[in-house]
Amino acid sequence: MPVDVTPHDDATTAKRKLVVVGNGMAGARTVEEILSRGGSELFDVTMIGDEPYGNYNRIMLSHVLSGEATLDDDDLMLNPMAWYRENGVTLYSGDSAEGIDRFAKTVTCASGRVIDFDVLIIATGSNTFFPNMDGLRESDGRLARGVFGFRTISDTNGMLQMATARDDVRAVVIGGGLLGLEAAYGLKTQGVDVDVVHSPGHLMNQQLDERGGKVLRNKIEELGVGVHTGKRTTAVLRTDDGTVSGVGFADGESLPADMIVVTAGIRPNVELARSAGLVIERGIVVDDQMRCEDEGSIYAVGECCQHRSEVYGLVAPLWEQAVVLADVITGANPHAEYHGSRLTTKLKVAGVDVAAMGVKGPEREDDEFVQFYEPRSGTYKSVVVRDNKLIGAMLLGDISKANFLTQAFDEKVPLPEERISMLFDMGTPSAETGAAELADDVQVCNCNGVTKGDIVSCVQSGCTSVSEVCAKTRAGKGCGSCKPLVGDIVEFAAGDALTVDKSADWYVPCIPLTKPELIDAIKRQDLRSVSEVFENLAPDGEDATAKMPLSSLLRVIWGTGWNREPGALFVNDRVHANIQRDGTFSVVPQMKGGVTSPQQLRKIADVAEKYDIPMIKATGGQRLDLLGVKKEDLPKVWDDLGMPSGYAYGKSFRTVKTCVGTDYCRFGLGDSTALGIAIETRYQGLESPAKLKLAVTGCPRNCAEALCKDFGVVAIGDGKWEILVGGAAGAHIRKGDLLATVDSPEEVIRLCGIFIQYYREQAKWLERTYAFVPRIGIEELRAILVEDRDGLVGGLQERIDEAVADYVDPWLDRDEPRSPAQFTSALPLLPLPQVPVR
Repeated sequence: MPVDVTPHDDATTAKRKLVVVGNGMAGARTVEEILSRGGSELFDVTMIGDEPYGNYNRIMLSHVLSGEATLDDDDLMLNPMAWYRENGVTLYSGDSAEGIDRFAKTVTCASGRVIDFDVLIIATGSNTFFPNMDGLRESDGRLARGVFGFRTISDTNGMLQMATARDDVRAVVIGGGLLGLEAAYGLKTQGVDVDVVHSPGHLMNQQLDERGGKVLRNKIEELGVGVHTGKRTTAVLRTDDGTVSGVGFADGESLPADMIVVTAGIRPNVELARSAGLVIERGIVVDDQMRCEDEGSIYAVGECCQHRSEVYGLVAPLWEQAVVLADVITGANPHAEYHGSRLTTKLKVAGVDVAAMGVKGPEREDDEFVQFYEPRSGTYKSVVVRDNKLIGAMLLGDISKANFLTQAFDEKVPLPEERISMLFDMGTPSAETGAAELADDVQVCNCNGVTKGDIVSCVQSGCTSVSEVCAKTRAGKGCGSCKPLVGDIVEFAAGDALTVDKSADWYVPCIPLTKPELIDAIKRQDLRSVSEVFENLAPDGEDATAKMPLSSLLRVIWGTGWNREPGALFVNDRVHANIQRDGTFSVVPQMKGGVTSPQQLRKIADVAEKYDIPMIKATGGQRLDLLGVKKEDLPKVWDDLGMPSGYAYGKSFRTVKTCVGTDYCRFGLGDSTALGIAIETRYQGLESPAKLKLAVTGCPRNCAEALCKDFGVVAIGDGKWEILVGGAAGAHIRKGDLLATVDSPEEVIRLCGIFIQYYREQAKWLERTYAFVPRIGIEELRAILVEDRDGLVGGLQERIDEAVADYVDPWLDRDEPRSPAQFTSALPLLPLPQVPVR
């Protein structure tokens, strides 16, 4: 059932009905441009989107896949549901347009809803192109299980779930363009073995020439990704039960795979327009005002449309189209025209900087062609000049001259006589001075269509810090490659008025206090609920994004003495389990140190059978995860298990992983199992700014991976233990820093509590220790926590003791739920993929 986001508007003024089919980046950007031109006074705006969300930034999905961002990040959701209500836009999300009657001027949706329009904008975007391959689809036309595109949140969620399901997943990415390499990079950071298969002879052949492709290939292979070019995939190989097992090639060879990601290109989504009788070639044919051919009130914008025989797959042309269309239909400039886009690309591909524009190489005998090629350093540069005009440029690795070349490509600056100086600082503008010399209409942020002039205007309107400018213009909120230049332009435009962004040190944006200041204010004023904090400390009132970090902080300060309010907690924290993409939950009972018993194993098996739990999986933290538990069954599952929570959810102390230690291992130097159990017993479930993963290993062979945990302990002999902090082995790889070497398990436990409490009180919301430790500095941490230079250890010890004494197993909520709806079924109204039974 679709979600209806309808504003309440009592205005009686007759307005024209504007319907936008498509709630993606092009459709929503067009509506933003219309509203900025007074469109809310002219139109009742209705949008139809087939995904159950507001408008989100598809460019950010690669960051989500790699673990550099999450689906909760503000930068991902461009227009959350509240935006539509606040701007008087009716949104039917989770619904899809099934038919257009051009003569009756109606749109019919899959839900049966019929919507009248006076003006219609089609912004249906594009779909992943799936080449014709044997075994790609099931008999009913659905993609085979384990085959994904890479276009939506659902695609990304599916890949993440499969990538983290076990430790030995292999993936093949079909297509070595930008999207394919981003998918490969993201999966590799999740620990997946990845091969990229590309039928052309070199990677990113649409943007790079053969030498540029070779340099990029070297960089990709250095990441541990296999690259296979000149290979045409003809089949998806599957086992007898339908499970993906690999891909087959035209030459008879094959590659094994558990997951296949198809990024072989996109195709304009034109079926709705075709069925309506609109003119279709490669895309929906439009004129210079984005009006569909032979139509008076139907327009198209974005990747679905074809303008002057061109279709575009980059966002910059979409923004230009949106501006023209908004000018036309609002009357702001009824003569506005779109004349096509000269494409320049500046982005980061799998961590490698790339800039490209125009042609890839010389096309005539008299074309000038200058190249710099250094495979060892991963640098490639080239320019193509014709009739003293730059008609093409390519930079890979070092893109410091991209700003100058962009202006030269747009014929805004003359070319130097020494063409080589276009690639190096030899008389042309340097990277350092490029911000001042850029023309105002040069696009700085390709992802969100922000020009230098937009940034300068933003500064002139009163925004004098980089974060303010980024928030208002969205510059730097896509791939992120433009952030340094955005900073340079803000500094240039603001001059002496440039302000340091004090809010960067605030715990939450709506309260102008650092975390220690906020803790002090909450204690002094005895504020025990999120609403009280907003009322007393937030100058502009409530901010929804601050609720979760504030509720976490209140639990750190007051323990069970904080006042819980509806809506202040994420669903995981409300029901003490980890929500899955199908709306069910995973339950991980406590197994301290990874040690269990036959009785516990029997209980887990019995519970899984009783509640028809589809999957039991061993986790990376040496626990057993019961996946697919219904929300309403959670209290009964916990009761039947009779085991405490294992904390595989929320931002808290998670688990302590251990090796065998001296119990059985012939190399063991210390009793790691007993120490791990003691640490977990003492600090179980402590609230923290981000999750905490710990490990204790009985010798330097590091079988429990203690070197790369938030808090790791290693036995080194003679009763001594090394304590390492700030390690990571997820999306970021980092060996922990040595905090101290101690002589007893008791001292390990004491220092563990001191470190955790300092982290709880000083770290930013969602700041993992692998960022916190380098930010503070290991030497500073040693001085504060080990040497007690500032006399803080006594207070830290007292507060951690209070927190430990205040511990209550959250699964006891089964006896007295916090609210009538706490464990009421709340599965999504939309059908979502179920956890597979294996």
